[in-house]
Amino acid sequence: MKQPEEIAAYLNDHIDEGVLGFVPAEVGQPWISVAPDTVKKIAKFLRDDQELRFNTLMCLSGVHYPAEQELGVTYHLHSTTLGHTVALKARVPIDNPRVQSVESIWKTADWHEREAWDMLGIVFDGHPNMARILCPDDWIGHPLRKDYVQQETYMGVTTRF
Repeated sequence: MKQPEEIAAYLNDHIDEGVLGFVPAEVGQPWISVAPDTVKKIAKFLRDDQELRFNTLMCLSGVHYPAEQELGVTYHLHSTTLGHTVALKARVPIDNPRVQSVESIWKTADWHEREAWDMLGIVFDGHPNMARILCPDDWIGHPLRKDYVQQETYMGVTTRF
C-alpha cells in the first residue's frame, strides 16, 4: 500500500505532463494537483498501472472558489486490490469551466459529473450525456455557486421562503 506522497512521486516519474504538485494536508487528506486538460490521461494511468490499480472512483465533487474566480473538481480514488487511497484536484477558471470526463474510465463518474455540471456549471468534455440531473432542464443557473441568485418563481410557483 502506497502513501499519497509516494503516489505523487510515482506519477511524477511516469507521467510527462499534468501533475502540478503534491499538497500535504495538516487536517484531512493530502491531494495531488493536476491540470484539467490531462485529467483523463492521468486517471487512465492511475487505473491501469499495476503498481497503483485505482479501480474505484469513490467520489467526485465540485467546488466553487469565488475569491480566485475558479471552480474545482476533486476525485477520491481507491484501489480495492492494493488498499491505497488518493485525492486528485483540478481547478478551472470560472469563465471557462471545462475538464475532461473520466466517465469512460470509471462508470460511477457518470452521475457525479452530471451533478457537478448541474450544481456548479462545470463542463466535462467527452461525457456522453452532459445534462441536468437534479434541477429541471429549463432551470436557470447553477445553485451551488456562491454567487448564485435564486429565481423568484419557477413555473408560477414562488421559490423563495
